[in-house]
Amino acid sequence: MKKFFSKTAVAVLALSTILAGCGGGQQETSGNGEQSGEAVDSLKIIAAHNQTSPDNPYQTGLLKFQEVAESESEGAIEVEVHAGTLGTEESELVERLKLGGADVVLVSPGFMTSAGIDEVDLFALPYLFESYEHWESVVDGEVGEELANIINEKSNNDFKVLGYWTAGVRHYYGKKPLESIDDLKGMTIRTQTSGVVADYWQQVGAIPTSVAWGELYQALQQNVVDSAENAYPYYIQQNHHRTPNGKYTTETGHDYTTRLLLISGDKFDSLTEDQKEIILAAADASVQAEREALYEQENEYKELALEEGAEINEIDRAPFIEIAAPLNEKAAQNMGIEELLQKINDLK
Repeated sequence: MKKFFSKTAVAVLALSTILAGCGGGQQETSGNGEQSGEAVDSLKIIAAHNQTSPDNPYQTGLLKFQEVAESESEGAIEVEVHAGTLGTEESELVERLKLGGADVVLVSPGFMTSAGIDEVDLFALPYLFESYEHWESVVDGEVGEELANIINEKSNNDFKVLGYWTAGVRHYYGKKPLESIDDLKGMTIRTQTSGVVADYWQQVGAIPTSVAWGELYQALQQNVVDSAENAYPYYIQQNHHRTPNGKYTTETGHDYTTRLLLISGDKFDSLTEDQKEIILAAADASVQAEREALYEQENEYKELALEEGAEINEIDRAPFIEIAAPLNEKAAQNMGIEELLQKINDLK
């Protein structure tokens, strides 16, 4: 499970940041940590994610990015990490990245489609991945590289991919357990309300409903929505399992999630070679740290949920997968990326 991004793979993805460079007088460190004697220009990086919990894997990843960038540059590069303080919605973070209010941000595929890059929805297709091993072989390999190139080209170099993080395996949780797929009929579920994800939930009989992440606890508590879907570390940290409409988790395992660590291609291209090397090293380390933290927390927070009264059950996923397969094929055809979908399936 622990097949992480190599520095070579990250470098191939050609990464970047909306960073402000000015003069500096620090000693440069090379990729192996040895001082080269050359000065690294000063740089301040604003790095942000949308989660407010300090124990979140996103925070672990960005703190590792900060640690490596500052250490490798001997302090010439300063990284300021924001946990939900620049926005709890990913659309806000994307907008800040475009306008220069943030330099490194983390977003999900769905919010990238709003920027006109529909192909990113490939990684959001339901039941696309069957395990973490499968997911890593895809994002760390040829498919991940090709999608990163698409993002860069279609954004006109506004966005480049620093690396692929995960937000865990998403499951259903709601006011009642799912014993069969029919139990979803007529149930409102907090999820994406457009695109492939929304189409899928509609096909299984649920009603996709939009609720901001920061408002979801109250929505579940006050019966605004019947259910939601997410991975253990995220909704357990937010105490959703303590609400009447979040008590029951059914392990649907419908999404081995992908998150994209982005920076500005134009600004990255303007950096010195020394700055670029350090940013790439920090990105590589952040990918490893975030994944490790997430993998550990999935089991940890599942056990915590059970201890605090949540009820968890498994379900036959075959009917769900049967509905997803043709939807995925149609979506890939509409996006013109049938070959990428086939490559993913071939890696199973």
